[in-house]
Amino acid sequence: MTTTRDTEPGSAPPPRSVGAAGTEDSAEAVKATEPVKATEPVKATEPVEAPVPLRRLVPLAAQHVLAMIAAPVSTVFLVAGTLKMPPGATASLLSAVLLLCGAGALLQSLGVWRIGGRLPFVMLPGGAATALFLQIAQEHGAPTATGAVLLAAALLLSVLPLYARVVRLFPPLVMGVTVLLIGIAMIRVAARLVTGPDGTGEPRAVLLAALTVAATVAAYVFLRGVWRQTSVLIGMATGTVVAVTTGLGAFAPAVGSGFALPDLLPFGSPRFDLVAALPLLVFSLTTLAEITGQTVLNSETVGRTPAPERDVPRVARADALVSMVGGLFGTSLMVTSAENIGIGRLTGVRSRFVTAGAGVLLVGLGLATPVSRALAGIPEAVVGGSALVVYAVIAVMGVEMLRRADLSGTGPGSLTAALALTAGLLPLLSPDLYAGFPAWARTILGSGVVAGTLTAVVLTALLRPVRGDREHGTDEGRPAPPS
Repeated sequence: MTTTRDTEPGSAPPPRSVGAAGTEDSAEAVKATEPVKATEPVKATEPVEAPVPLRRLVPLAAQHVLAMIAAPVSTVFLVAGTLKMPPGATASLLSAVLLLCGAGALLQSLGVWRIGGRLPFVMLPGGAATALFLQIAQEHGAPTATGAVLLAAALLLSVLPLYARVVRLFPPLVMGVTVLLIGIAMIRVAARLVTGPDGTGEPRAVLLAALTVAATVAAYVFLRGVWRQTSVLIGMATGTVVAVTTGLGAFAPAVGSGFALPDLLPFGSPRFDLVAALPLLVFSLTTLAEITGQTVLNSETVGRTPAPERDVPRVARADALVSMVGGLFGTSLMVTSAENIGIGRLTGVRSRFVTAGAGVLLVGLGLATPVSRALAGIPEAVVGGSALVVYAVIAVMGVEMLRRADLSGTGPGSLTAALALTAGLLPLLSPDLYAGFPAWARTILGSGVVAGTLTAVVLTALLRPVRGDREHGTDEGRPAPPS
C-alpha cells in the first residue's frame, strides 16, 4: 500500500477506530452534535469530487473492503450462533449483509437526490444495534426483532425534520452510558457462544476461543495499516485453522455454488410490538449524535467545509432506508462507519469514488454464493472469541465517551452516570428482579440498555437547572453571596 503525507490545511486527525466492530464505532463521533448552517455548496474542484483512474481505483477500493470486511462477517456469525441458524441460512444472511454494505457504500458515496452524504463512507451492520436485535430476538422472537428494525428505521426517518432538537437529548454522558451498557450486555451474549446456552463450556471450546482472542491481539499489536484494521478477521482465520488442524473444532461450510440472491424474510413475517421494539427505537435516536460527529470528521478529512445541517440528514436517510431493506432480509440496523476515514487520511486519497468502488466489490462478494457459504462454516467458539474482542472494545468506547462528560464530584454529571449505570446493570446482575412486574414494565426495566439510557436522559433533563445555577454562581437556586 502506497501512502502519502496529508499536508492540506484544515484536516482533522483520524478518529480512533474500534477495529472491525463496526459500530458505532468512534468515540470522537460525539464531538459535534450541534447543527451548523451550511455556508458553501459542494464544489466540483474539491478533492472528494476528484475521479480516480481504474488502475488505482481497484486496489484502493479493495483496501477499504479489507478494512471493514471483518465487521459484517463477525456480526453475521454472532447472530447465527446466538439464534442457532443452520449453515445455509447463515450463508444467506451473510450474502444479504454484504449486499447491503455495498449498496449503502454506493448510496452514501454517490448520493441520490437528498439521500446519501456524497462523502467517502462505507456502511456496516451496527455492533450495538446487532446486540439489541439479538436481545429482542431472544426475549420476543426473531420476527419481533425484524419488526423492531423496520420501526426503528421508520422512526429515524420521521425525526429528521426535528434533528436539531432530538440530537440534544444525547450528549456525551448519555451516549457513554448507552454504549458502555451495550458492550457489557453483549460480552455476556458472546460468552454464551463459547460456553453454550447452559453456561458450562467444554475446555476445548474455551481454549479455542482463547487462542482466537490471542491471535487477534497479536495481529493488532504486530501488524500495521490495513492489516491491523483486519485483526479481528485475521484472528477468526487463525482460530479456524487451529480448530481444523488440532481437532478443537470443525469447519463445516454449507453446500452451494455459483451466484444467488439472499432469502427474503428469513425469520418469517415481521411482528410489530412497540414495547418490545423500544431498545432499538431509543438506539435509532442516539445514532443521530454518532452520524453528526462522523459526518463532520469525514468532511474535514476530505477537505470539505463541514455542513451538518445539510449533510447529516442525507447520511441518516441513507442509513434508515438501507436498514429498512435490511430488515426484510433479516439484518439489524445498518450504520455508516468511521473506520474508513483513517484510511483516507493515511493514503491522502479523498475521492468518494473510491468507496463507491468498494461498494461494487462488496455487492460482488454478496452475490458470490461460494464465498458466503464457506465463511458460514467457521466454528462457533471461534466466532465467540472474536465477538468477545469486538464487544469489549465497544464497552471501552463507552468509557471514552464518558470521559468527555463532566463527572466531577460537585456536579450532577457523576450522580446521573452513577444512577444510570445502576439502572442498566441491575437487570444483568439480578435477572429476576422485575419478574413480578407487568410484561410492558419487564420489557423496559428488564433491558439494561433501555433502562440505563432512559435514566440518563431523564436525569440529564431534570438536573440541567442545577448545573446552570452552579455555572452562574448560585447554590440550590439561591443567588451567591457577594464577594
